[in-house]
Amino acid sequence: MDVMGDKATLYGTGRFAQPSDRDGAVEGAEEAAEEVRRRLAAEAGDVEAMSVLGAMLLRRGDLDGAEPQLRAATAAGDRAAANNLGVLLHQRGYADEAAGWWRIAAVAGSAAAAHALGRHHRERGDEPAAQYWLQQSAEQGHALGAYALADLLEHRGDAGADQWMRAAAERGHREAAYRLARALDRQVSSADDDGADNGVSAAEAENWYRQAAARGHQRAALHLGAILEKRGELKEAGRWYLTSAKDGEARAACALGFLLRDAGDTESAAVWWLRAAQDGDGNAANALGALHAERGETQTAERWYRAAMDAGDVNGAYNLGLLCAEQGRTAQAEQWYRRAAYAGHREAANALAILLLQVGDATGAEPWFSKAAEAGSVDAAFNLGILFAGRGTVEDDVVALRWYERAAAAGHTEAALQVGIARLRDGDEPEAERHLRCAAGGGSAEAAYRLATVLDARRPPAPAHELGESVHLSKTECEEWYERAASQGHRRAQVRVGMLAAARGDVVEAARWYREAAEAGSRNGAFNLGLLLAREGSEPEAAVWWTRAADAGHGRAALRLALVYARRGELAEGQRWADRAVSLGPAEVSERATRLRDALREELSA
Repeated sequence: MDVMGDKATLYGTGRFAQPSDRDGAVEGAEEAAEEVRRRLAAEAGDVEAMSVLGAMLLRRGDLDGAEPQLRAATAAGDRAAANNLGVLLHQRGYADEAAGWWRIAAVAGSAAAAHALGRHHRERGDEPAAQYWLQQSAEQGHALGAYALADLLEHRGDAGADQWMRAAAERGHREAAYRLARALDRQVSSADDDGADNGVSAAEAENWYRQAAARGHQRAALHLGAILEKRGELKEAGRWYLTSAKDGEARAACALGFLLRDAGDTESAAVWWLRAAQDGDGNAANALGALHAERGETQTAERWYRAAMDAGDVNGAYNLGLLCAEQGRTAQAEQWYRRAAYAGHREAANALAILLLQVGDATGAEPWFSKAAEAGSVDAAFNLGILFAGRGTVEDDVVALRWYERAAAAGHTEAALQVGIARLRDGDEPEAERHLRCAAGGGSAEAAYRLATVLDARRPPAPAHELGESVHLSKTECEEWYERAASQGHRRAQVRVGMLAAARGDVVEAARWYREAAEAGSRNGAFNLGLLLAREGSEPEAAVWWTRAADAGHGRAALRLALVYARRGELAEGQRWADRAVSLGPAEVSERATRLRDALREELSA
């Protein structure tokens, strides 16, 4: 009957529920009655009663009352009493004497005593003896013994540690369940990185996290919450975060805050972030800083960013840099960016390089861009591409393309566009198309337009329409890309979509796209809209759009205006627009405008 070695351990693991006040009062009365019964039996010479009474007094902290009872029971050969006497002596500071009694109990078959003796030898540095006694305890099914043995073997790098850690977990040891889950988690991550199947499933790791969390392990509850959140099971994730946070786990309080913020409950999120930040969580302090910065409370935001930095979170320095940069405090921003960058914060290094570039220090910016890019910053790799491309030499263009390709491989949309443009320039159309598709798929309107032009060039020629557009009756992939770019505000794409719509005979759709492009400043859009309106009999409105196009430098629009005013008999105005068309070109337009201008001049001088 190993009371202190077994039952007290269960109290320590939290497997006994805390009684309510009423239940506690009832149990207290029952325990008092039990103590009286045991005391009477012990006085009558009952060895078991002495042992149990000693254990009860020991558990209550009455060492002076417990010791004579335990010594008497031990003298009568009770192994549980010997174990508990060892516990009592250990608490009094007599470790060697305690070990002697534990040895007696362990030899008599007490698993709890064997565990205590093994721990004693490990504390003394005698690992062989520790392993022997812990193994004795573990083989008898003692959860604490199995865990302590696993911990010892793991410390020595012994492969047998896994077996005993699992055994302890299966016997209800919550820390063993947590450590087993962590080990399985690492194996799953390693298998994912290597692309290998080592037979370990994430579900098994989750199961052990769940078992440890259910027994009150706060870090297990945190990890379980993270797994569930990643899977989208936010309600259950929140429950485990809350459980862990209430037990004092700052990271869980921080994670719960983010979950509440994402659900729209910013006030509750701030409460948990505050709790976590006060417990030293830098991430929560950063979150509070960002929250106050959004509200315009910059002084409070700065205070929390500093708290994050003091907690060892380098993001605090980076965020301080961002805050100072937004306020125009460039010197201070540079100071904080440098601090974060020197600590290895790659985005701070990129931000520092941008700041240096803005003040004209390209030489100082380059190494910081390089450092950030080498650390994995996709934006920094793209920025390096821009930096080298801006130097204009062939060698620098090659280096720029290399950085663009690196950023594009990591999913940077604008970098993929630049690679696509470079490949088009080199005549490598398949590779250009691949990168343009990536960039267009990432939302780049320019990439969508350029991809459409590549696909458009492959279409067989069609009969010419009277307005100059090709006749094509059904939408093709290139038109779909033109439309995507047009819907994102790309003016040349809008003009092209209008031309394709006109070719299909859809005048209303064509006019809509031409007008949208023209109002955004496209001179081709304005010119084509004028053609469409003139064709529909609205020459005065057409002249308005041709005027806008001609003022923007469109030679054909100027020639059209010259013809309009000539037909109206406004020869001087016609001659003025003809002169403009001659100067704007292109050659074909200049030639026609010259003949018209000369004719109008003769007419005016006649």
